[in-house]
Amino acid sequence: MEKTAGIDLASEEHRLVVVEQDGRRLDERCYSHSEEGIAALVRRLLELGVQRVAIERPNGLVVDRLLTAGIVVVPVHPNQLAAARDRYRSGGGKSDGFDAYVLAELARTDMHRLTTLQPDSDETRALRALTRAREDLVEQRVALANQLRAQLDCFWPGASRVFADVDSPIGLAFLERYPCPEDARSLGAKRLAGFLARHGYSGRRSPAELLARLREAPRSKVGPLECEARRTVVLALVATLKPLVEQTRLLSSQIAGALTAHPDGQIFRSLFRDPKSVVTAAELLSEIGDRRERHATSSSLEAIAGQAPVAVESGKKKVATFRWACNKNLRSAVSVLADSSRKHNPWANDIYQRARARGHDHPHALRILGRAWLRIIWRIWHDHTPYDPARHGNLNRLLTTQG
Repeated sequence: MEKTAGIDLASEEHRLVVVEQDGRRLDERCYSHSEEGIAALVRRLLELGVQRVAIERPNGLVVDRLLTAGIVVVPVHPNQLAAARDRYRSGGGKSDGFDAYVLAELARTDMHRLTTLQPDSDETRALRALTRAREDLVEQRVALANQLRAQLDCFWPGASRVFADVDSPIGLAFLERYPCPEDARSLGAKRLAGFLARHGYSGRRSPAELLARLREAPRSKVGPLECEARRTVVLALVATLKPLVEQTRLLSSQIAGALTAHPDGQIFRSLFRDPKSVVTAAELLSEIGDRRERHATSSSLEAIAGQAPVAVESGKKKVATFRWACNKNLRSAVSVLADSSRKHNPWANDIYQRARARGHDHPHALRILGRAWLRIIWRIWHDHTPYDPARHGNLNRLLTTQG
């Protein structure tokens, strides 16, 4: 008889429930999140001859171990699990064992609604690890840069205006050398020119212009103790930001190398005008993956990327609402592609401008354009062919019309 199982994951202990083909519980146990516990969990599933295991997470250590053992994994979205609970209860109760049972039942009765997990290749998973780690570092960098900017605005606003970005390497070097107004009291154009030369400044502003930005900013009237305290905070933030900036740069370099070595790398790099635009191309590749059977139609890809709206119909009411449940990393990458392409691609700009003319705001217009791009991405992805503007029919028809 066919057996299915559900696993409710936790940080210290996992609950397993196995059910027979007729829905009767065959086994229920807890396993610790240790090598011994996970190995025992896998052995028990193999002993019972479980055909499918439903689990809420589509990735992670337990999932990898199950797949390595040849066990079919069925990922269940948390929203689907939450909606299914009421099918098996009347009192509103909830427990880890109950959730594991519901997962096992979904794997038994609802496979026409669910799909089995098809893991990506090792190259794609490695690229995904790099891009997501870089995104986490960028988020921390932005948060710390905002804190640094807020500190400077309180007692030395001119320092945040000298360079375009306060968290740029030269901006951090400047604040490390001149963390408060007292430290920059004797700073002149000649001394600033020497500082710029030592740090390889490549901007277009002269030392006199940069110095004017510093001097023209409003001056604060903080006391000496507060000024010293804020100086200490600025140095602490700079010391924290410098390794973040460097590690972000190193990760970007590793991402570029991994993207070049990936079999699908050229497909996604071809979507960008600048060949140096590797991070967003890598994010698109790693989040979409390399399993073509996962998205049999472009509409599936549009939905998982959050570019297609959710239809709500009831009687005469029919509206389209924002899609919250999606791959947030993929949605962000598609938005970057859409926003950058409208500035140089006439077809992309035409779609964007027509959406704005219909009254849609900027984010909505980008999603409309992103959805159009995903149809193209799906096609070239399935054809294993890089994007070629000469074969883009709508683009060429628009160029012909514009003369």
